[in-house]
Amino acid sequence: MSQSQLVKDLKSDHAKLVAVLTKVKELGPTAEGLKLLTTAKAALLAHLGKEDAKLYPELVAAAETDPKVKTTLSIFGKDMDKISKAALDFFAKYEKGVDTTFEFSRDFGGLLGTLATRIRKEEEQLYPLYDAVVAKKAA
Repeated sequence: MSQSQLVKDLKSDHAKLVAVLTKVKELGPTAEGLKLLTTAKAALLAHLGKEDAKLYPELVAAAETDPKVKTTLSIFGKDMDKISKAALDFFAKYEKGVDTTFEFSRDFGGLLGTLATRIRKEEEQLYPLYDAVVAKKAA
C-alpha cells in the first residue's frame, strides 16, 4: 500500500524534529541549545496540530464502525496525553534557562526517549492504519 501525502508529511515532520532535538543534545544547555528548544517546541506543536486537523478526524470517523481503529485510537490518545504534558512541562522548565547541566541532560534524555518511542509507534502502527482507512474509504 502506498503512503498518503499526509503520512509522508508527518514522517518528514518527525525527521525534522529529531534533527533539531539531536542538535540540542549535541549543544547541551548552551544559549544556542536553549534557543533551538524553542524551535523544537514550535515544530512539535505544529506537528500535533496537523495530526489533530487532518489525521485524527479520519480515524475518529472510522472508529465509529471499526472496533480495531477505535481500540488503537484509545491507546494512542491516552499515551499522547501523557507525552504532550511531559514535553510541554519540559519546554516550560527550560525555556528560561538551566540550573544544572546534569538535570537538563537527565530530563532531556527522558524526553528524547519518550518522543523516539512515540514516533516509532506512530510510523509503524498509526500511520499505516490511517492509510488503510483512507484507501478503504476511497474504494
